[in-house]
Amino acid sequence: MSVKKPVQLHPYVHQAIAQVKRGELGRREFLRTATRLGLSAVAAYTMLGAVGGARIVPQARAEGTPKKGGNLRVSMNVMESADPARYDWSQKSNLARHVTEPLVQIGQDGIARPHLLERWAASDDLKTWTLNLRPGIKWSNGDDFTAADVAFNFNRWLDPKTGSSNQGRFASMTTKIDTGQKDDSGNAVLSTVASEGAIEVADDLTVRLHLNTPDLAVPESLADYPALIVHRRFEEEGGDLTKNPVGTGPFTLKEFAVGQKAILVRRPDPYWGGDVYLDQITYIDHGDDPAAAVAAIASGQVDAQHQSSIEQVDTIRALPGMKVYEAITAQTGVARMRVTERPFDNKLVRKAIQACIDPQRLLEVVYQNHGAVGEDHHVAPIHPEYFALPKPKQDYDLAKKHLADAGFGEGLDITIDCVANPTWEQNTCKALAEMVKPAGIRLAVNVMPGGTYWDRWLTAPFGFTSWAHRALGVQVLNLAYRSGVAWNETGYANPAFDALLDEAGTKIEAVERRKVMEKIEAMLQDDAIISQDYWRSVFTAAHERVRGFFTQVALEHHYTKVWLA
Repeated sequence: MSVKKPVQLHPYVHQAIAQVKRGELGRREFLRTATRLGLSAVAAYTMLGAVGGARIVPQARAEGTPKKGGNLRVSMNVMESADPARYDWSQKSNLARHVTEPLVQIGQDGIARPHLLERWAASDDLKTWTLNLRPGIKWSNGDDFTAADVAFNFNRWLDPKTGSSNQGRFASMTTKIDTGQKDDSGNAVLSTVASEGAIEVADDLTVRLHLNTPDLAVPESLADYPALIVHRRFEEEGGDLTKNPVGTGPFTLKEFAVGQKAILVRRPDPYWGGDVYLDQITYIDHGDDPAAAVAAIASGQVDAQHQSSIEQVDTIRALPGMKVYEAITAQTGVARMRVTERPFDNKLVRKAIQACIDPQRLLEVVYQNHGAVGEDHHVAPIHPEYFALPKPKQDYDLAKKHLADAGFGEGLDITIDCVANPTWEQNTCKALAEMVKPAGIRLAVNVMPGGTYWDRWLTAPFGFTSWAHRALGVQVLNLAYRSGVAWNETGYANPAFDALLDEAGTKIEAVERRKVMEKIEAMLQDDAIISQDYWRSVFTAAHERVRGFFTQVALEHHYTKVWLA
């Protein structure tokens, strides 16, 4: 009989609880940091309870006694969802998450918790992470869930041929190699691949990650929506989850039609995670018009929405039996300029556009003040490492000077691409077009269907892109602005920025990370690659008969404990 070894606490946990006692560290930041370093959420809350002070509720309480049965009908776009490693919309993962699951899950309280993992532990230097899998989990095809599955997924994520944004999430496990090819200028073409020895299978239930540089965000990265774990024979068996829905989750996919409907049914065998109450989840696609989704919920065709448009929130609140849920998030949209494309390869042009914007006015006009003003660097006030820089100010004289110095004294004609829905995105672009006009910038707004925009979002010279919530500022910066990563839509490649981001990842304490983040934010702001003007709250809605429902900050659906009254 094997005996479990006691969990070795990272030494910083003891320092952190002492800092809480002295009033030097906030209770919520303690929870985030301690759980990130491998302490269980239960233990972290217990330690806080022993300290005393204001209470933080760990998770939502049950609403009555759950009962089994029923079909939860949700209005949400049903998109192509073949390969979780390549997911670029949360809607895709919401469908798949009930079939195949992540190693880590972010709860309603924003805390990372083991899911397919039983626990994890970080070395003192944050360069070795030990992942202990939960024993006894089986795939829906009867196979045991083992470390081989986890290693297979990591190797896929880090392989440039996969094209997964996870390569950016786990950049500390990669290295650059010379492909032997030359670009048009005769420079060596480099490729990013997994570092030798980055992934170690210690035994059937243990995987070790060996990082080149420290990274405190590993747990949160394992919870992000493209990090759903697929079976180790995923590629051999077709590489399409919608056609071969093998998973560890409590549901299987019964019906799937892009743009129409997806039906998930509960598996008959027991779920490793305990009771699951719903018999079925039906996702119905009502297209891009938010009015159609509101009509569906008003007429009783659906029980809940994936996301409620800001323009429709008051209408939904007035409907009998409906509840609207709000979450304060780091969700945002960026008007981003691709620095490799004319005229945005000229920094003065980019700074001229920034100088025309009044972020507070945008937040008021477009999003009814449900959010916070941005500072053009994509780190949110709710991120623990956020450093408050001076708010951008509208300055048309400065904008005109920048344009003249860039050679556009007679004005500039440009186009911004954006999606039709959700409508806040095109409305932001239309407001931007009005704001840049007095400086002589004639901005055309090219409103596109979602599918069309997302086919070209990485290459459009000027585009407006919505970005989901991430728990840490370093996470989104690694995904969006690190040189060469899959989702770097600006084409930004700055070795000094990359080095600072590496340094930030070594800092366990948010106050120390904040010192590095001040430099990072100022660098992004000065390089003027984005106009990132406001952070937004997100809204969802559900009928009061839907119990156990909540709005997760990244709009993830966790319906294993939802039930219908």
